[in-house]
Amino acid sequence: EGHVFFCKSLASYLKGGLTLTDALKLLSRQSPDRAVAAVYGELLESVQAGRKVSAGMRDLGVFREGLVGIVESGENGGALPTVLDKAASLYRLELSLRRKVRGALTYPLVMLLVGGAVVTFLLSYVVPKMTALFAEIGQTLPLPTRILLAISGFAREWFLPLALAGALLGFLFRRRLARIPVPFLRGLQERIALSLVFSHLATLCDAGIPLVQGLQLAASMDRNSERWRTVADLVKGGLRFAAALEKSGAFAEEVVYMVRVGEMGGELAEALRRTGENAWEIAEEQMERLTNLLEPIMVVVMGGMVGFVVVAVLLPIFDISTFVK
Repeated sequence: EGHVFFCKSLASYLKGGLTLTDALKLLSRQSPDRAVAAVYGELLESVQAGRKVSAGMRDLGVFREGLVGIVESGENGGALPTVLDKAASLYRLELSLRRKVRGALTYPLVMLLVGGAVVTFLLSYVVPKMTALFAEIGQTLPLPTRILLAISGFAREWFLPLALAGALLGFLFRRRLARIPVPFLRGLQERIALSLVFSHLATLCDAGIPLVQGLQLAASMDRNSERWRTVADLVKGGLRFAAALEKSGAFAEEVVYMVRVGEMGGELAEALRRTGENAWEIAEEQMERLTNLLEPIMVVVMGGMVGFVVVAVLLPIFDISTFVK
């Protein structure tokens, strides 16, 4: 969000006739975050000292290298407000993509947490009381209840190691998600990566940045960044972009075809933008299908877990009532 605010606000101020120093002053005053305001203040001091804004951004180390390259190209071409507007649109698209991915996963996670809370309450509060009651009257617990008690006892005894292992697995999953072979997510991850990289690359090309440099900058938006660097090396070696994509063997045939058509028509940037938009439309459809599939699966799984616990809790009650009669 910080990059969107920076690009959009700075472009708006410059289009309104403000000087770069005045625009940066307003940015530093308007930012509600003190740390961000301090960054804008340091950038202002750098510009007031006679340096280019792109050089100050690069020295600060808090701006993306791709954004620094876009700003630098805008300064060199005398079109800084225009390229900042395009950069704002790019980062707004990226932010929208990430929000939609998180939104698609929210419902299943909420279901998991609610179901887990119910099961935990029954295991920690209800089941122990019933166990004590049956021990007093000398009755044998039903099989489902004995299974539930065994699971509960194991969980209590190994709670700390299990919690630490779960936390470690969660951390590794977040850090290494792209390397985990999940077949039904692989296509979705690929489409999102293509959408981000091609949209970014189109913006860089529009800003006048050479294709090889643009590929190196946009590669960071894909977890599998090495394939883009391979393509950059092939382009640097003399191949056209579409031929380099095809030779790398890491891209689908339709992607290569769309890029080739754009190259042949002299509209590479527009072809890249269309390719990114097409990849995102397919990713949206896949996310919708995945969400529609996950919701009933989570309902069935959590319903089965809670149902088993409820049955295991109710069976002893029925046995007690029979015993009393």
